[in-house]
Amino acid sequence: MSEKNSSSKVDFQTLNLWERDYKTRFTKKFNNRKKYQAPDPHAALSIIPGVIQKIVVKEGQIVVKGEPMLVLESMKMMNIVLVPIDGKVKKIHVKVGEKVAKNQLIVEFE
Repeated sequence: MSEKNSSSKVDFQTLNLWERDYKTRFTKKFNNRKKYQAPDPHAALSIIPGVIQKIVVKEGQIVVKGEPMLVLESMKMMNIVLVPIDGKVKKIHVKVGEKVAKNQLIVEFE
């Protein structure tokens, strides 16, 4: 949806905010940004970097929201990570002693 302004040859795009259209120019940073994706409720991601100390759940296990799932050590603190949804553990993507990064997939649920 680009329109060219004939006098200045500037490429304008249409930006729709709250049901109104605005003509604007997007920066390179805006065009190259990572697009928003809604979080997958069946995927548990690490919210902080750290080291997996203990895994409480097993693949195939039926779990309830709020149960302990694993222990993640970060900055010398032991963080108990809880199960985010009711369901069944489909796959565990980490092992004890493994370093994980922020937003790394740790457990999948069915």
